[in-house]
Amino acid sequence: MSRWQYFARRLLLSIPVVVFGTTVTFLIIFAGPIDPAAAILGQSASAAELQNVREQLGLTEPLWEQYIDFMTDMFLFQLGESWVINSGTPATEVIWNYAPRTIWLGFWSVLIAVFVGVPLGFYAGLNPNTGMDYLASLGGIVWRAMPNFWLAVILVSVLSQSQRFFFGFQWATWLVETNIVTPPNLAFLQYPVEAITDPVDWWWSIDDDGSFVAATKQILPAALVLGSASMGNEMRIGRTAVLETINSDYVETAKAKGLAGRTIVWKHVFRNALIPLVPIITGEAFLLLGGSVVVELVFAINGLGYLFFQAAVQGDLPLVGTLMYLFILLLVGVNILQDLLYTLIDPRVGYETE
Repeated sequence: MSRWQYFARRLLLSIPVVVFGTTVTFLIIFAGPIDPAAAILGQSASAAELQNVREQLGLTEPLWEQYIDFMTDMFLFQLGESWVINSGTPATEVIWNYAPRTIWLGFWSVLIAVFVGVPLGFYAGLNPNTGMDYLASLGGIVWRAMPNFWLAVILVSVLSQSQRFFFGFQWATWLVETNIVTPPNLAFLQYPVEAITDPVDWWWSIDDDGSFVAATKQILPAALVLGSASMGNEMRIGRTAVLETINSDYVETAKAKGLAGRTIVWKHVFRNALIPLVPIITGEAFLLLGGSVVVELVFAINGLGYLFFQAAVQGDLPLVGTLMYLFILLLVGVNILQDLLYTLIDPRVGYETE
C-alpha cells in the first residue's frame, strides 16, 4: 500500500468519526430538555403560541425525520438560521461575526505556547541539572497546574491594579490606551491595503484604538492564560525528549565520527526531539474549543467561545449544532494534519508498507 493509498484510507476512516460526532450532537441538543419555542417567545407565551412555533420549526415531526434533515443539512453545509441570538440571520454569518476575535486569540495563544515552551524545554534538556534547568522545569509544572479560570481572574485583578503592584506601571495606558476586559478592535484587518499611505498609522493609530499594537496588547493577557497549560506541557515534554535523544545510540555514533556539537544538535537532536511534541503542538487547536469559553467570558473577548455559551444557554439550537459540527471538522482535520507532520519529521514513519 502506497502512502497516498494509506492517506486516502485515513480520510475515509474520518467520515464515520464525523458522522458519529454529529449524531451525538443532534441527540444532545434536539433530544435535550431545552424548549426552543420557549426560548424564542419567552416563558410568558401561551401554549397555542408555543405549539405554533414548534410546528413552524419542524419540532413536531418524528425524531428520526428531524435527524435525517439535520444530518443532510450539515453535510450539505445548509446550516440554517439563528433562532434566538440573531433571529433570521444565517448561522454562518453570525459565526463569522464572532470568529475573527477567537482566531486572533488562538493565534497568539499558540504562538506564545510554541515559541516560549519549546525553546525553554529544549534549553533545559541541553543543560540538565543546572539552575536554568530547574527553573524551567519548575515553571512548566506551575504553568501546567494553574487552572485557566483561576489564572484569568487573577490576571485581570493584577492588571487592573498594575499601578499598585508594579511601582506605578499602568498596563491600561502602556504603549496604547486599552481596557483590561473588552473585545480587541480588529479594524486593522479590514483596513484596505491601498488606503495605507502611512504604515505607522496602520501599526499604531487607526481610529486611535484599532491598530495592530492595540489589538495585540488587548489580546495578550487572554492568550497567555489560554496557552499556559500547553506551554507547560511543551516545556516538560521537550526537555524529556531532548534528554532521551542525547543519550540515544545514533547521537553517540555521530559524536564518535567527530561531528561538531552544533551539527549534532541541529541535525540529530532537535528534529528527533520534535517527534513527541507533534501531538502537543497540533493539539493547540483544542484550545479554541474548550478553554476559550471561560477565558473569553472573563476577558470579555466575545468570540466563538462566548457565542457557543450564549447559544447553548438561550436554546439557539441551529447555532449550537453548526458550531459543534465545525468544531468536529476542525478536530478531525487536525488529526489528519498530525499524521502528515509525523511523516515529515520522523524518517522512520511513513505511509509505505511492505
